[in-house]
Amino acid sequence: MNPSVIRTLFRVVAFGEALSWLLLLAAMFCKWVLDAEPFGLEEGGVPVAGMVHGAGFFLLYVIMSVICFFVFRWNIKTGVIALLAAIPPFASIWFEKKAERDGLLTRRDTVRADTLA
Repeated sequence: MNPSVIRTLFRVVAFGEALSWLLLLAAMFCKWVLDAEPFGLEEGGVPVAGMVHGAGFFLLYVIMSVICFFVFRWNIKTGVIALLAAIPPFASIWFEKKAERDGLLTRRDTVRADTLA
């Protein structure tokens, strides 16, 4: 697997997971707080938003976290934190930004030319 492709996919899925959380929270707000169906969907769109989030992006994020665990050789603690970041709303974006900043989305066995000097 190409680490660059895995990195890009992880970043896209992490953002999508957070966006699907926003969609689900907005649908729940419409259903229970506004008691409205703004999109003409049954129950304010909660079933649709729930499927997009749960069966779609949540599972994709978990799968991508496991793939990244092996491709980027994360330690157990990092892998667990990545998986736990799928649970609170928007935590996947926090983890992705932290992983990018800490260099966790690059292969550790790859030696860059600028580090050889």
